[in-house]
Amino acid sequence: MSTQPPTDTNANIGLNAGFGRDRIVKLLLDNSVWVLLVLGTAVFNYLSPQYFNPFKNIQIYFNIPMQSAVMGVLTIGLAGTILLGDIDLSCVGMMAVSAAVGVLLFKTFHLPGIAAYAIIIAIGTFLGFINGVLIAKLKTVSLIETLAMNTTLTGVVLAITRGRTITVSNREYTWIGQSKAFGTVPYLVFILLIVYIVMYVVWRRTALGRSFYAVGGNAQCAKVSGINVDRTRIAAFTISGMCAGIAGIMLSAKMSSINSVFGQTYGMDIIAAAVIGGTSLQGGVGKVAGILGGVLLINFIQVGLQVFGLDSYFVQMATGLIILLAVLIDSLRIRFQSRI
Repeated sequence: MSTQPPTDTNANIGLNAGFGRDRIVKLLLDNSVWVLLVLGTAVFNYLSPQYFNPFKNIQIYFNIPMQSAVMGVLTIGLAGTILLGDIDLSCVGMMAVSAAVGVLLFKTFHLPGIAAYAIIIAIGTFLGFINGVLIAKLKTVSLIETLAMNTTLTGVVLAITRGRTITVSNREYTWIGQSKAFGTVPYLVFILLIVYIVMYVVWRRTALGRSFYAVGGNAQCAKVSGINVDRTRIAAFTISGMCAGIAGIMLSAKMSSINSVFGQTYGMDIIAAAVIGGTSLQGGVGKVAGILGGVLLINFIQVGLQVFGLDSYFVQMATGLIILLAVLIDSLRIRFQSRI
């Protein structure tokens, strides 16, 4: 007569419950930006239903992607460098310089709009490539090198504009920032979606994208496994520069002008959006969809605070608190993953 060993049913139930809780916590931490976006929408809708109720004012929810477009393109470029465990603080400077030179050439030599766009993207891409070479080949610290590059480029923009505003009202240039496809969807939103779709494919479906994750996770192991770490870093910073150039086209066409402080308000916002979107400052962790959520969350909160009539410095304080929250969530995510 065979006997079955006794089983502790309560222990198994408790173990399964523990695993269930761990999965729920991990799911919430990995998608915290969307949870915060839903909570923010609910809170703002409660405080101001006449403005944030989608059934009464759906237009605001269409305006958010439009306002997020430039910041979104800058952020996805920056996020690629953070994914490696580095950071690019020169995104705004590259955007401003490339746009300023392109607008100046467009006005001075009466270039076709498409030619001006190509020049702007080429300048941004080249500046990003220079960042990548200095960081990968000369082993400079990305934080210091890109900060120095941004300071230099800010001075170049000031020299180009001489402190004044350079306007560009020609529709051949501004149409991309001010027109709508089929009279409904702004072209800026289309550009945002195209860039994010392309970056999703690059990050998730190409060898380069897999190299980003591998280098960010452990650069030494990635090198031993045959990945060219230097080339991967150069590619990430080059893509960041290219995205900065695209954002330069979008913002200058939208504003119909360039000035000495062009785009400087995006400096901290893009870092906040990337980190709160789930891109770990430790490297190796990040999702394109999360980054898009971070961009939408930052813009939604800023618009909401302005609707409630808060002064601009309170909006800036809120952005700083969001960055702090993003860092805390990132820290919790790392600690939780090391525990399970």
